[in-house]
Amino acid sequence: MNGTAVGRVDGAAWLRQAFRLYPSGVAIVTAATPDGPVGLTVSSLASVSAEPPVLSFSLSSATRSAGALLEASEVAVHVLPARRAELAADFARSGAPRFTPDQGWLLPAGAAPRLPDAVVSLAGSVRDRIPVADSVLVLVDVTSTLLGPPSAPLLHLDRTFRTLTPTPDPGR
Repeated sequence: MNGTAVGRVDGAAWLRQAFRLYPSGVAIVTAATPDGPVGLTVSSLASVSAEPPVLSFSLSSATRSAGALLEASEVAVHVLPARRAELAADFARSGAPRFTPDQGWLLPAGAAPRLPDAVVSLAGSVRDRIPVADSVLVLVDVTSTLLGPPSAPLLHLDRTFRTLTPTPDPGR
């Protein structure tokens, strides 16, 4: 490995710093509950299996929205386009507006809210919830996938929302 050592940090602080340097996509996970729609922003979305189609995300179990999502049997995951950074921020902050008419959500009765301009929306049944310290890893059997309008995805890196800038392909 080529680089300059700047000191060693152990434990949780090290892991948080390491993942601040790792870019990830940004999605909003939604569900319908008896008390109304719930949702929050995640950057931990991952593909687990293509056959059968299974995805995962993790939630801190400390928030009210996360608690409601963890009780849901059906969820939808909306990969956000770069132009929706404000929406991602709203769903990441406790007490911020959610599911307002200006945000563009579809709220079908008894089903998870849908975001028509998401890059892609994946809906499915919760397969398993695996507690890990103060977080929960959620596995979802994907039952439907809806492609949205073509758009650059929203990314999260070092506590900042960003978008992709293509680089020249060195093989061309």
